[in-house]
Amino acid sequence: MSTFNWQHCFTPLLENLAASGLEDWADLLRRQLTWRFDDNPHGDVRRWHKAWSQLPELDDASVDLNRSAISLRSDSIDVPRQEQLEAGLRGLMPWRKGPFDFFGTHIDTEWRSDWKWERVAPHLSDLAGRRILDVGCGSGYHCWRMYGAGARRVIGIDPGLLFLFQFLSVKRYLGEVPVDLLPVRAEDLPPKLETFDTTFSMGVLYHRRSPLDHLLELKDTLRRGGELVLETLVVDGPEGFSLMPEDRYGQMRNVWFLPSCDTLLRWLHRTGYRNARVVDVTVTTTEEQRATDWMRFQSLKDFLDPEDPTRTIEGYPGPKRATVIAEKP
Repeated sequence: MSTFNWQHCFTPLLENLAASGLEDWADLLRRQLTWRFDDNPHGDVRRWHKAWSQLPELDDASVDLNRSAISLRSDSIDVPRQEQLEAGLRGLMPWRKGPFDFFGTHIDTEWRSDWKWERVAPHLSDLAGRRILDVGCGSGYHCWRMYGAGARRVIGIDPGLLFLFQFLSVKRYLGEVPVDLLPVRAEDLPPKLETFDTTFSMGVLYHRRSPLDHLLELKDTLRRGGELVLETLVVDGPEGFSLMPEDRYGQMRNVWFLPSCDTLLRWLHRTGYRNARVVDVTVTTTEEQRATDWMRFQSLKDFLDPEDPTRTIEGYPGPKRATVIAEKP
């Protein structure tokens, strides 16, 4: 059995869901979390929990959620606790989504997730007072930005348990804020949930064997009139064209379909969305995704053709990402 007290972590959310008329989802989550942490714990949970537990207690912590780096501040942190803090945070490497600033310890993550937020945010409906779902949220960087933009409640989902402990490293200093990360997949959500005002799915669609099923799953999470914010890899081409890699794409095995923008819009139309529009198309560069001192494995430059960096090492067009916004009727 894991030493991680998941009940303490998730009980406020479970109680909130039950009080909001979502008792069935709360009951399902309780069973899923029991299975994940008590019945079938990941072998690294003890190590990650130990690293997270090493983070020092600070009574005067404050946070700024509207900067490029999620920024925690304290006037009472001293050198021994700063060293203790960095040791704990390094025990949670690799850090892929961010950046973060923990009381002066800057975590330069693999991805400049703030760049993506800066591209997406100008096109969003006002997030103030909205209930938001972030599918495939990683360490929760964008969840914090959504809350900083005024969201009433943010729930991120991502099955990676390391991401959960990275997220909790921020949340432990904020108290009972209405931002949570659930270690579940989109397909683990109840069907016809229909409770969120905005659902984000950024960097997920191309990992799905059936992209249309993913679009339908996302639509099921939204209330009528709710907004989908979808970001995915795309390729140039006419309506109807999509690239299916023979095996790997940029050394990733689990990449299935890269549509053209017009094909992506058709997929959204066929799955019942309205007013779908492409709001941004950006080539992913080695400045936005790269190895750092906090993520020391291979990164994008290692996955591009050294003779032609506009193509992947397998010879496919290099990574280009489109953001689409659509509504549920």
